[in-house]
Amino acid sequence: MTARDPAPAPGSRGVVWLGAPSFPDAARIALGDTRLRANLKRATATIRDKRLAVASELDDWEALRDAAAAIKNRTARHLDHYLVRLEESVTAAGGTVHWAADAAEANRIVTALVQATGEREVVKIKSMATQEIGLNEHLADAGITAYETDLAELIVQLGDDRPSHILVPAIHKNRTEIRDLFTAEMGRWGQPAPEHLGDDPRELAEAARLHLREKFLTAKVAVSGANFAVADTGTVVVVESEGNGRMCLTLPETLITVMGIEKVIPTWSDLEVFLQLLPRSSTGERMNPYTSTWTGTTDGDGPAGFHLVLLDNGRTDTLADEVGRQALACIRCSACLNVCPVFERTGGHAYGSVYPGPIGAVLTPQLVGIEQAASLPFASTLCGACYDACPVKINIPEVLAHLRAEAVEAKRTANRLPTAEAVAMKAAGKVLDSPRLLAAAQKAAALGGRAVARDGRIGRLPGPLRGWSDTRDTPAPPVESFRTWWRKNKEGER
Repeated sequence: MTARDPAPAPGSRGVVWLGAPSFPDAARIALGDTRLRANLKRATATIRDKRLAVASELDDWEALRDAAAAIKNRTARHLDHYLVRLEESVTAAGGTVHWAADAAEANRIVTALVQATGEREVVKIKSMATQEIGLNEHLADAGITAYETDLAELIVQLGDDRPSHILVPAIHKNRTEIRDLFTAEMGRWGQPAPEHLGDDPRELAEAARLHLREKFLTAKVAVSGANFAVADTGTVVVVESEGNGRMCLTLPETLITVMGIEKVIPTWSDLEVFLQLLPRSSTGERMNPYTSTWTGTTDGDGPAGFHLVLLDNGRTDTLADEVGRQALACIRCSACLNVCPVFERTGGHAYGSVYPGPIGAVLTPQLVGIEQAASLPFASTLCGACYDACPVKINIPEVLAHLRAEAVEAKRTANRLPTAEAVAMKAAGKVLDSPRLLAAAQKAAALGGRAVARDGRIGRLPGPLRGWSDTRDTPAPPVESFRTWWRKNKEGER
């Protein structure tokens, strides 16, 4: 954890990168919140254990991961072909495809489509792409209210909060906090919470159902994300656990889907692989309770108008990086978050991004530029648990190391004078490259360390070294170094 990230530009609330504070500063605040840490530990441990149990049921689990990785790699290599094929298929089925180079263009397109209907309200099913571009805020500026219908997203919206997890955006709140939020805020958005609402999960779910039902029955426009889109057929897929998505996808007259261009897959048979991996990796279920697929429009069945907005927003630039492009294979299962020791202790808000956790640490810097998110690649212990858990085998530690090198190089290029860190590393390189200098440095460090040690431990080290000693026990150096011991006892035996 090193670099500080620049402050966000005015009006950046709701976009992929919020910028400030940097991860080290935000993590330090989060670590002091004991309730947050307890909520995170309980939730991630539960999901983690469920995922391991259902994944172990499949003898071909590793083969499925290999297949998914191969599909994603092949699609990335020929992404232009599959996107054009998808546009042709959607158009042939009665839908309309729009191309958005960035967040601003996507927001303009969606806002114009809603305004063309004359409606001032839309219902939404959970979509990270719309969070990425700040669509809700843009619609609000145009006088259009977006109502989140996913339960966790509803909690976040009622609290004027930000998501902290890919799968469970309100993972940082416990059920008592949610009860209090429902009681205080639901009435401002529509149907108020029942009187004397308790914190039993069934009561909370029923309160949300009653609150949302009037929106489902009156909304004429819906906005959705997409888990996958099949190029050959033009079929778009959303998987969810509550049924709210099904209501959004079938009842309104107009459906607008915002999808990152990396979500396309070539064929319907490819979908079978991901529908086995995704639910097991995300919720620890064998299959999703609701898997909705739709292809264009059909007279008398579902929305009369369907629009698919294909979002780039930095993805083409990411694709050009042969190492970093792995991040585009992500299927948003959140398995990497649930096994990450850093995320479990800091939560998602510390990452300052719509995409938290290990995947956010590699995806966000590429979408916004490494100079804007320089601290995120360092938000990891590089333990590799994320790689082991990833259903599409994204080598997140490899990408983190790659981006760390880019962050260091960007900082070196931006500064005309070498940084203190660069000077220290250059000096260390010279010492480590010389047996004579290394021996002298070890001897000096041993003498100095023992001189200030108390009870076998060194107290606070001077200068920048105090960053180490303030948070770790530092044992006093031994009287005799390994190098000296070897020369005395072993060198003559060779």
